[in-house]
Amino acid sequence: MIEKSSVEIGEHYGLRFHRALRLQEKAVSVGFDWEETSQLLEKLSEEIGEIRAALEKGDREQIMDEIGDLSASAQAKLLRSIETGEVEMLGTEKLERVDVRIIAATNRDLEEEMKRGAFRTDLYYRLNVITLHLPLLRDRKEDIPLLAQAFLERVAKHEAQPTKRLTAEALDCLLAYDWPGNVRELENALEHAAVLSRDADIEVGMLPERIRQPKSMPLVSQRPPENPTLEVIERAYITWVLQAEGGNKTRAAEILGIDPSTLYRKLARYEADPA
Repeated sequence: MIEKSSVEIGEHYGLRFHRALRLQEKAVSVGFDWEETSQLLEKLSEEIGEIRAALEKGDREQIMDEIGDLSASAQAKLLRSIETGEVEMLGTEKLERVDVRIIAATNRDLEEEMKRGAFRTDLYYRLNVITLHLPLLRDRKEDIPLLAQAFLERVAKHEAQPTKRLTAEALDCLLAYDWPGNVRELENALEHAAVLSRDADIEVGMLPERIRQPKSMPLVSQRPPENPTLEVIERAYITWVLQAEGGNKTRAAEILGIDPSTLYRKLARYEADPA
């Protein structure tokens, strides 16, 4: 189980970790009812052909991102598939036995989700054999040079061009930034810079302005209404904490000193009544 921040890329790390895990003898599968309306299941259904091809080639790993977003019915079906070792492929009612290792990633605190009754305890312990926690990018800035190199190589491969490199000043700029958008924001910034740069070296000026000239995050709006109500201040503070924690609602709730369910209710009210 990979625990990650809300906008972290679980697939990147799942692919790196899967070789270190030992495949168990018993059969494990990824069975779903593909008529689920869950957005996550729709995404997975698009990939089922690739999964089947991988199994036929002998690949025994399946990375499942955002496992915490599964609906209650989907959790039950996944658990049943894991326990029976059978999977029903898209477009057929035939059950097939498969032997795969599941690497699950989530941005949710599943222990809290279990307490709220939102995630099945039995499924959690089926999946959570080994836990790997991925901190926010701002808490592991030593990873930025390696990640930057990997992203620049990916861009070069996609564009069929030589790999560009960051100048020392550009790298220092990346290291000084707090990365509220985590790894995806870093990837986007480097793609932006690589496309704009005409030279082999990427200068500071090629980086997005928000990274070159970061603005301090205000506790409340720059122009709050005169004598704002307590509700307005509370809303601004909750939004600020949530942004500071990279969108991680469980961590934000801990900092705010409220139950996660209370935070979810407040956020739902904010969405229904945008400021």
